[in-house]
Amino acid sequence: MQVPPDGRTLCGIQLPVQSQSTIYAEPWEAAAGPQDLVAIARAADRAGFAYLASCDHVAIPRRLASAMSTVWYDPVATLAFLAAATERIRLLSHVAVVGLRHPLLTAKQYATLDHLSGGRLILGVGAGHVREEFEVLGVDFERRGSVLDESIDALRAALGPEEFPEHHGKLYDFEGLGQLPRPAQERVPVWVGGSSPAAVRRAALKGDGWLPQGDPRDRLPQQIAELKRLRAEAGVEEPITVGAITEPLYVGVPAWDVGRRTLAGSPYRLAESLRAYRAMGVHQIQVRFRCRGRGELIDQIAAFGADVAPHL
Repeated sequence: MQVPPDGRTLCGIQLPVQSQSTIYAEPWEAAAGPQDLVAIARAADRAGFAYLASCDHVAIPRRLASAMSTVWYDPVATLAFLAAATERIRLLSHVAVVGLRHPLLTAKQYATLDHLSGGRLILGVGAGHVREEFEVLGVDFERRGSVLDESIDALRAALGPEEFPEHHGKLYDFEGLGQLPRPAQERVPVWVGGSSPAAVRRAALKGDGWLPQGDPRDRLPQQIAELKRLRAEAGVEEPITVGAITEPLYVGVPAWDVGRRTLAGSPYRLAESLRAYRAMGVHQIQVRFRCRGRGELIDQIAAFGADVAPHL
C-alpha cells in the first residue's frame, strides 16, 4: 500500500473481538466469535475501508490479565480466515511482535497469507512490551529493539522474490533454504509500530509506513517532522505512509453515553475534524467506533464509508 497520490486519507479499522483489552473493548465483544468477525470484516470490505488489523500476543501474564485480558487471537490465523471471507480489503498485522519468532518462521506464515489472499498483506511490526512473553520463548527482552531491527532486515530478504533467500547478520544467518510459495506482492509493505524515539527512528530508516501508538493530535506534527528529518538525513527517498489512530468515533447523534473522548456528530462534523490529520501529513487513519453490538457496529461502518470517508 503506497501513499495515496490524490490527497485522500485512507481509513482502516482494528478488528473488535480478536483483542479485548479493557482500554477499548466493548462489553458485547466478550460473547462474540468467528461469525461476528466475518460479518464485520465483510462490512468494512463493502464500505471501502483500506485494511483490517489484528494484534499479536502469545500469552498474557497474570499480573496484566485484568487490564489486557487474555483474549488475543493469532493474527496470521485470523487474517487468513478473514481473507477467505473478503475480496479486496488489505490485511494488516498491527503489530506482529516478530522478534519472538525466527524470521524464516515468520516469513513462511506471512508469505503464505499474502499468497492465499492475492497480495493483500501489510506486515506491521513492533518491538513488544510484555517481558514474560519474551522470557518464556527464550528471547532477550532487554535487546528486543536490536532484535527487531535485524528481524526487519531478515524479513525483507525472506519475503522477497527469491526462492532461496539469504541473510547474514549478528542474530540470524541463513542461505540455501528454499521457501515456496512466495508472496504474491513483489514487495510486502512493512509498517513499523511505536511512538518512542527508537521506534520513530526505526520507522524512518527501515519502514514503508509508520504506525504510531496513541499519539494525541498535538504531538503528531512534532513526531512526523522528526520522522521526515531522520529519513532525509539517511537519504531515503521513497515515500513513507504515515498513520494515526483517531479518537473513538460515532457517526450521528448518539442516544447513549459514548464517553467524553468520543468524536460524535454529523458526517460533515466528523469529516471536518478528521481532515486535520491530513493537514498534519497523515496518509491513513485507523478508526474505532463506539457500539453496543455487532449490528450497531456494522451500521457505523456503513455510515462512515458512505458519508464520511469520501470527504477525507
